[in-house]
Amino acid sequence: MARYTGPVCRLCRREGMKLFLKGDRCMSPKCAIERRNTRPGQHGAARARKLSGRGTQLREKQKVRRTYGLLERQFRRFYDKSLHMPGKTGDNLIQMLETRLDNVVYRLGFADSRAQARQLVNHGHFQVNGRKTDIASYIVKAGDEVAVRQRSRTLEYFKTRALMLDAKGVPSWLRLDPGALAGHVIAAPARQDLELPFDEALVVEYYQR
Repeated sequence: MARYTGPVCRLCRREGMKLFLKGDRCMSPKCAIERRNTRPGQHGAARARKLSGRGTQLREKQKVRRTYGLLERQFRRFYDKSLHMPGKTGDNLIQMLETRLDNVVYRLGFADSRAQARQLVNHGHFQVNGRKTDIASYIVKAGDEVAVRQRSRTLEYFKTRALMLDAKGVPSWLRLDPGALAGHVIAAPARQDLELPFDEALVVEYYQR
């Protein structure tokens, strides 16, 4: 599976905002935005030119895509699916991205970043409704249970993580059971329940032009 392997702090600097791609580091003084909030590259410190309407839409699309760790073809596939679903395309897109298995693992607090959550899923540490699922893009539904597999619970990583889960807050559409190392999807996420640093309506406008 293709994925971005470059320095992720460059992505935050390019967008001029924290995308929280490196977990706890993003909340520390080591964060690239805190240390050097300029665009990457030789001319990054130069004054940025005013963006056109199309440029603003592009930057918003890049923020969404990079936040969830998707390449362009993967992201476009999600957009095309959301376009043919009933309801607002932007809301459908965000709902699909939020209910990806790797994002749910991240939201439940089993990983510090979506990239780490994707690796844990790909390595087969999680199950959905009692069945091993190692596909990061798997879409969970209301009523599903996402849990650490029994054989993985003996790993030092999950033993340490279990001690941290009580302090983790989860979105209202999820419920966490720290003792069982499991979480439940209560309902599909609603846009108003999510605090996301972008405007998905501009993403829809970008692809509709």
